[in-house]
Amino acid sequence: MLTKKRASIKPSEITPESVYRSRRRFMRTSLAAAAGAAVPAFGLPASWLAERGFTAGEEIGEEITPEADATQYNNFYEFGTEKSDPAQYAHAMTIDPWTVKVSGEVAKPGEIGLEDMLAGIDLEERIYRLRCVEAWSMVIPWIGFPVKKLLDKFEPTGNAKFVEFKTLLRPQEMRGQRSLFSSIDWPYVEGLRLDEAHHPLAIFAVGMYGKLLPNQNGAPIRLVVPWKYGFKSIKSIVEIRLTARQPRNTWNVLQPSEYGFYANVNPTVDHPRWSQASEKRFPLSLFKPRIETQMFNGYGEVASLYSGMNLRRNY
Repeated sequence: MLTKKRASIKPSEITPESVYRSRRRFMRTSLAAAAGAAVPAFGLPASWLAERGFTAGEEIGEEITPEADATQYNNFYEFGTEKSDPAQYAHAMTIDPWTVKVSGEVAKPGEIGLEDMLAGIDLEERIYRLRCVEAWSMVIPWIGFPVKKLLDKFEPTGNAKFVEFKTLLRPQEMRGQRSLFSSIDWPYVEGLRLDEAHHPLAIFAVGMYGKLLPNQNGAPIRLVVPWKYGFKSIKSIVEIRLTARQPRNTWNVLQPSEYGFYANVNPTVDHPRWSQASEKRFPLSLFKPRIETQMFNGYGEVASLYSGMNLRRNY
């Protein structure tokens, strides 16, 4: 597990060990108890995650964001621009059955269903900081697996240098895609360099908080790249294409001066409309101070990926 502990953590941010360990035990028992009663989320039986299990994530010494905050406050413009819109409207998205198409610079292009995708893959809990470009942040326990494990199934060729991801396009179920006021050219597209996608910290998530991923958080499968701003972690992925050239990601096309292709968390490079030097950490409270933003969101082990690059120009 490669999650890095913060160098400077305020005592008020640290969850007592006894509380945290109790929470882990509660999660395990709750999964087993809920398996028979929960509604299947995406073509898999509700008991699937509980029966399969996953490797528990490393404790990083930071307070886990309440599940209600992480599932009720997020950006998923396919359902609207308000933070509450995804939780309110994402239930309309059909995610059974679900397949992902993989094409481009691969030796074995094709489509793969979720069950086949996860066959033979060990799931892990990864407790990661999530830093939004809007200068708020959370700490979320994801359940998933390294991106590389899926890409390897399709055997990238020597010409593959980048990976392009696309979100589901279904306007009849995703109200934001049929909005007359949307300036986004759907579907939503994101991209990484192949070496970024291959880094062990980059994962595909299929669950969070010990449960299958909710629709509003990108069910049934989403990208999580913890050293980059949150908009890079594209949700509800239906297509992956490996390319020789850098893909044109959605926010970079819309506002290139504000949203770069790399979007690495960098407290020294401000957004044109606000500082990135600090952030508001959930759960929010009136008297809770902002915290200092760390380079690469605290995941300094990725620094070697950008050796020699000007990270102000390549923002």
